[in-house]
Amino acid sequence: MIARMGLGASGHPGAWAGFAAMLAMAGLPIYIHAPKFYVDEYGVGLAALGTVLFALRLIDFVQDPALGWLAHATRRYRQAMVAGAGALMALSMLGLFAVEPPIAPLAWFALTLTGLFSAFSFLTMCFYAQGVPKGETMGENGHIRLAAWRETGALLGVCAAAAAPTLLALGPNPPFEAFAILFAAFVLGTVWVMRREWVAPAAAASGTALADFRAVLGDAIARRLLLVALLNAAPVAVSSTLFLFYVESRLAAPGWEGPLLLLFFLSAAAAAPFWARAAARYGARRVLISAMFLAIIAFAFAAPLGPGDVWLFAIICVATGAALGADLTLLSAIFARRMARVIPDAATGFALWAFVSKATLALAAITVLPFLQAQGFTGPDSPASALVALGLAYALVPCVLKVLAIALLATTPIDREAPIHA
Repeated sequence: MIARMGLGASGHPGAWAGFAAMLAMAGLPIYIHAPKFYVDEYGVGLAALGTVLFALRLIDFVQDPALGWLAHATRRYRQAMVAGAGALMALSMLGLFAVEPPIAPLAWFALTLTGLFSAFSFLTMCFYAQGVPKGETMGENGHIRLAAWRETGALLGVCAAAAAPTLLALGPNPPFEAFAILFAAFVLGTVWVMRREWVAPAAAASGTALADFRAVLGDAIARRLLLVALLNAAPVAVSSTLFLFYVESRLAAPGWEGPLLLLFFLSAAAAAPFWARAAARYGARRVLISAMFLAIIAFAFAAPLGPGDVWLFAIICVATGAALGADLTLLSAIFARRMARVIPDAATGFALWAFVSKATLALAAITVLPFLQAQGFTGPDSPASALVALGLAYALVPCVLKVLAIALLATTPIDREAPIHA
């Protein structure tokens, strides 16, 4: 597999995949596991947790550009900065799940999540930015091959984090305490293995973060790619926001949410290397658009499903998961390739990329959830019209957004589109 993906032993593919898996394993507990844990263990109210999470999300929006500036300003010392951020992430995870709150549980929840949010965002920006010069050194289609390893590792990390609480519950220690300890050890291991990859950009002596932000936003192709990312990530944000509601209420299949979600991410991880190989032969844009059409077809079939259609929806999860593998692998590779031509250090570019990605989650939350409430949706016992609205929102809204993304991507001039023949 290493040889086929074109990195070879000198490219440290396991290091890049492992670091991506670590970041993904941190992301899932931040959004899914932590709130429920604090409700169950410490009796913190849902409304209070929701308020804290909303406030942290607002901070996150302001913080991302600032972290992009910090990553740029400290690019000469990236190895040390990554080690420090990794230590902060490990300690924050231990504090969140493995330490009895020394202060009020809600305040401790907010404090440890702030550390996790900050370290997670900073490491993600540095990681994707460092992939730009790395991809450039790997020859033709280097960005795509590197992205395949990176995104496959990330998707497997999501799967591991999703399955960990259930598997660790079989052990002698509380499952989330064990998860936090294992995660901290994994952080130390992946940071150590990646230590030689944090090389400062050749042009590190010149330029400012503000100049780089202006350069990215002043580049017509980069702006279009950021808009494509927004339109293309929005369907994932909508379907992710509604997934649990759809399975429980529309399909009337409570208890199937976890297995179906795991199937979705495993399909994405399995498909990512194949999309990368296809892109190397036929061109990244052409293959990405094909995958986006696959997602549209799959989502369209989800619209009429109803109670008892779990197995049909499982097939749709496989198809949409496979399409997600292309989205994550190819679009980020296309953007990274553009950043290599626009700015010397891509950290600021990927700060904007992270901002766009997170904006889709916020936009989905403030649009589709109020829409469903207006339709009378309250859960499995909702009126039939509300359940129909849920199905349409889950399936057809992503289709419309994907069509817009395809139209924009198809008209964006992207270099190196000629297929490579063996």
